[in-house]
Amino acid sequence: MQVPQEALKVANPTHAWLRRIEVSFVPGPMSAMLEEVIDGLLERFRQLGHQVVDTPTENTDVLFTTAPFGEPIPWRKALIFSARRLFGLKQSPVIYTLVHMTREQFDKFMKHFEEALAKQPPQPEDFHFEGLSSSAHRVLIEQGIRGGPIMALQRMLQAQAKSIRVLLVVGDEHPEKVYHFDLVGAFPASEATNREAFYTDIALRVVTTESTQEVTDHELIQPLVEREIWQSMSTPEAMHRAGLELGKRNFFTEMVRIEDLVAVPAVNEAVASQYSEGCFGTWDARIGALIATITGSARPVDKGNVTDDDLAVIVGVRPDGLGAQVRHVEGKRNDPPSSEAVEMMDMDSLLPRIEHESVGGVKAEVPVIRSKLHGHRGVKGFNPKLVEYVPLDPPYYHYLVSCATEAQARGIKAAFSRAESLRNPTDPRQIAFTVLPGHGVVMAEKWQAGKVPFQTLWEAMDSGDLVIDPHVPQGPMNYVAGKNEKVVLREGNS
Repeated sequence: MQVPQEALKVANPTHAWLRRIEVSFVPGPMSAMLEEVIDGLLERFRQLGHQVVDTPTENTDVLFTTAPFGEPIPWRKALIFSARRLFGLKQSPVIYTLVHMTREQFDKFMKHFEEALAKQPPQPEDFHFEGLSSSAHRVLIEQGIRGGPIMALQRMLQAQAKSIRVLLVVGDEHPEKVYHFDLVGAFPASEATNREAFYTDIALRVVTTESTQEVTDHELIQPLVEREIWQSMSTPEAMHRAGLELGKRNFFTEMVRIEDLVAVPAVNEAVASQYSEGCFGTWDARIGALIATITGSARPVDKGNVTDDDLAVIVGVRPDGLGAQVRHVEGKRNDPPSSEAVEMMDMDSLLPRIEHESVGGVKAEVPVIRSKLHGHRGVKGFNPKLVEYVPLDPPYYHYLVSCATEAQARGIKAAFSRAESLRNPTDPRQIAFTVLPGHGVVMAEKWQAGKVPFQTLWEAMDSGDLVIDPHVPQGPMNYVAGKNEKVVLREGNS
């Protein structure tokens, strides 16, 4: 059941597809601060029309719990692994763990990570913490370089709490702020300037995340792509080169492997043992399909050095939208495509197709977008003569959505459908992009004679016409006039 928009009474725009959810609270170690926050949050869920139950049921969507700061939770006691057994459930609810840090503790750790990350090179001993594996420093350093001290703190807390979704409560006598942490590395914050608005914001962020579903139930379509045809295609080699070129430019961040962060024997029961960041794909006119990278949750994938076995063939989207339609290739390994397969394929559906002459003079109708690139990066600035920024619908900047979901695919499809550079194939701008707050950038490259797939993108990165940045905005953002006819990122509502 959807939540009536008029019942929300919030200043920021919300998604039209929010639904009522059921939540429950199973306390772990408590503090006065955590009691105040959980009481206020559950009260707000009730006021917003959601179901709050004392004991988790088969209908429970979200289970809140608590964990102490700095004290590792034994994995056997972590609800992400034990909730089903404890409450006799067929499947586990999504676990949100509240952790409290005083303002002094938060500032101390932020300063520690800032100073540790500034060392050249960073020293492993600065990143050794109780409950983390001996190799965790590699993850904390890489994540900290990518997103700053808050990312290093986030991964430390997730590892100690044995929880992917952590609500970090910062404050002394009363909460000042709650950070929302997830698997991808988002860290938007709810500010406690007004009690009702504060708890409404936390609740709506949770409801937004739980009101959508993953679209990774892919469908296999026959026939196989014959090995001879695959070997004659130019796109696999183009993907190999693109991975190398983008890798040289440090576009893809290092894969996060859970075992490098924390020793949890049962990790595969609750979350993939690793996840890779980013994906890319290019259109093959010969077989009428998108050749794209596979999912990193299936096995480790180095996006900077892909092989044929790291590629998938996407030919459509399931009619029910729950996944992509894929074809297997004869004689090679065929793992599922990236979790963003649906968004990469579906974003073409509202855009024009053009006639393209391939090698050998054969003409074919192809999507106006040739290549697509998704990464956990931001865009600091760009040249508007070559590049177009296409905003998402307003709610996406206030209430973030998760990766691999129908909500993300829907938002990206709508944004690119408004891109003038894509709606009009003769528009001189060759690149269009959008940024998902808390997640990363999605870029589209048009067909350009004499250039191989992704060449326009990496040349724009080299020339400064497209400035990629490790920082990903966590909320409202825009681009404003800068120097030398470029536009630059401005975060906030202004």
